[in-house]
Amino acid sequence: MKKIRVRFAPSPTGGLHIGGLRTALYNYFFAKKHGGDFILRIEDTDAKRFVPESEAYINAVLEWFGINPDESPIKGGPYAPYRQSERSSLYQHYADELVKKGKAYYAFDSSEALEEMRAKQRALGSPSPKYNAITRMSLSNSFTLPSEEVARRVAAKEPYVIRLLVDYREDIKFKDVVRGVLHIKGSSLDDKVLLKEDGLPTYHLANVVDDHLMDITHVIRGEEWLPSTPIHLLLYKALGFEPPIFVHLPLLLRADGQGKLSKRMAATTGTPIFPINWEDKATGHTYQGFREAGYLPEALLNFIALLGWHPPGNEECFDREALCERFSLDRIHKAGVRFDITKAKWFNQHYLKKSTNQRLYQRYLLPKIQAEKLAIPPAYGEAVCALVKDRIAFPNELWEKHTYFFIAPTTYPKEMWQPIWSATLSALFAETITHLSSQESFKEDQLRKTLKAFVKENRAPQLMRLIRLALTGQPMGPDLVKTILLLGQKESIQRLKSALKDWQKEA
Repeated sequence: MKKIRVRFAPSPTGGLHIGGLRTALYNYFFAKKHGGDFILRIEDTDAKRFVPESEAYINAVLEWFGINPDESPIKGGPYAPYRQSERSSLYQHYADELVKKGKAYYAFDSSEALEEMRAKQRALGSPSPKYNAITRMSLSNSFTLPSEEVARRVAAKEPYVIRLLVDYREDIKFKDVVRGVLHIKGSSLDDKVLLKEDGLPTYHLANVVDDHLMDITHVIRGEEWLPSTPIHLLLYKALGFEPPIFVHLPLLLRADGQGKLSKRMAATTGTPIFPINWEDKATGHTYQGFREAGYLPEALLNFIALLGWHPPGNEECFDREALCERFSLDRIHKAGVRFDITKAKWFNQHYLKKSTNQRLYQRYLLPKIQAEKLAIPPAYGEAVCALVKDRIAFPNELWEKHTYFFIAPTTYPKEMWQPIWSATLSALFAETITHLSSQESFKEDQLRKTLKAFVKENRAPQLMRLIRLALTGQPMGPDLVKTILLLGQKESIQRLKSALKDWQKEA
């Protein structure tokens, strides 16, 4: 058997969205499971839509996920170059070979002539106008011009394209791993452009030539390329190449199932669809990435892996190595998959809980602490992470929802204490401070019993609510006794005294 070689071949025409990342991951998983090679190839032949910063963005996304190509434009490899714009002479060679074989031909049509042809077909009720065996005979190409005229125009470098010659009588039958055997009639296809006027190839020619020359064994790509597969198979046949195995992944749908996941949806709902921030310079809009929204790479990887593939059993949480081990093409879904952001949040919570306290502190809390110029011992910061990480969905919440562990509250929402404040509660609150001050040291079991007994004896359940508010400035939070213990006796008593003073003054 041939060594498995797969490629992720994005076009640098914008940011790499979640659908593209899923394609990269599935290719990577499949290659690594079978000891194969994962290649990154940049298909930059669309000069009109080329975005200079796009390739760097693609590399940054793969690096964030730790998905390292075995061969790429940066790393190089035995099949270099890995940018299609640097392989133009290859495509010209194969396009010329197809013309010589009578499998392709020159076409000199102006854009006006092509639009007129399409308009006539639409007027006759054709929903998708085609350049085919019928329409080619009324246009300007190798079939309607004398051979001498064709040769003259090519030699004079007049604008032309090279089109694939599709025999309308030919039927194309092929097997897709996900969708089974498919049968397409040649009469439903058109003579696709293979080489454009600027000398660059279209996706169809470059894709087939490069996959052959790079010994690609499996083409794992999005469902949107399924209609192009018959054209590619005709090209493989015309060039005498053995085709790879095709695997077309299901579409990613909006959460409501109504239509494809799109940038428009991301812009209107605020739901990320890009792995990291992407600035669309054409529109001036910056799309927030999952990274900047607070998603961990391992959580997002696990989430994306299950968008169109399911492992055996009911387990859902896998690290990258486990995903590589379990991944198989036969468990890829056929139907479109809903993009449920709530599931992504669930995965993020799961991996936050699994994260070490040291990692959370170093990566997410320490920068905030340093920005505030606070002198906080690392052990204390890690203890905060240990106490609150089960309560958060995003790492930024370590600081934003728990700043009180580092900076004492200075204000207390009046609506939280004034409605229940009374002279009796004021006296009980002061008595609580006195009692806590008299303790030689705080121990969890004893402190918990003492507070519980005091509240029960005085029939004052609101007292615990006021203690929390005084310590944190918030009505809710982690376990109150654990919070007191973490803040420490001195700091806790100081905060209680400060709150009592303010409340007595404002009551």
